[in-house]
Amino acid sequence: MIVGLGNPGPGYETSRHNAGFKVVDLWCKDLGLSLSSRRFRAKAIRAEFRGNSIILLCPLTFMNLSGESVRACAGYYGLETHRILVVHDDLDIPLGRIKVVRDGGAGGHKGVSSIIRHLGSAGFCQVKVGIGRPRYGEAVEDYVLAPFYADERGLAEDVLRLAVNACELFVLEGVESAMNRINCQNLMN
Repeated sequence: MIVGLGNPGPGYETSRHNAGFKVVDLWCKDLGLSLSSRRFRAKAIRAEFRGNSIILLCPLTFMNLSGESVRACAGYYGLETHRILVVHDDLDIPLGRIKVVRDGGAGGHKGVSSIIRHLGSAGFCQVKVGIGRPRYGEAVEDYVLAPFYADERGLAEDVLRLAVNACELFVLEGVESAMNRINCQNLMN
């Protein structure tokens, strides 16, 4: 199961905090799919990707309640925690970088904290999409809910594409391969 984190509603659509939603949406477009189901308090779809059965899920709860949706879906399909990949924004990683991790913590991310709490484990994998820190002294809460700065938008699109690639590698080759091939890339260069 690939989980993209974000906040529902048009007011959040372009925010940095919706990086997870954007990655899942991009991958759906590539695959000619749309998240049509409304089960598990989420937009979701079951699909095949190169012979692998996958579930793409974007919780429709707000970020700090994401774990409710993830737990409901994982429980319904009997998914083991290590077969879940959560895609989300990360303030502590600069824009242009992505970090794929296994058994990571929340790092202050409320959506990830909610998933850990509801699954009772941090044993899932993560794709942390770097969004960097505020340039102009904005409060962190305002920064993550704002769009990328105008001069960052092209780089942000490239980073989201790389995150889609990380998801594909996770499904096809496993988390180790995704870590080895993605974590060393820096799109700022």
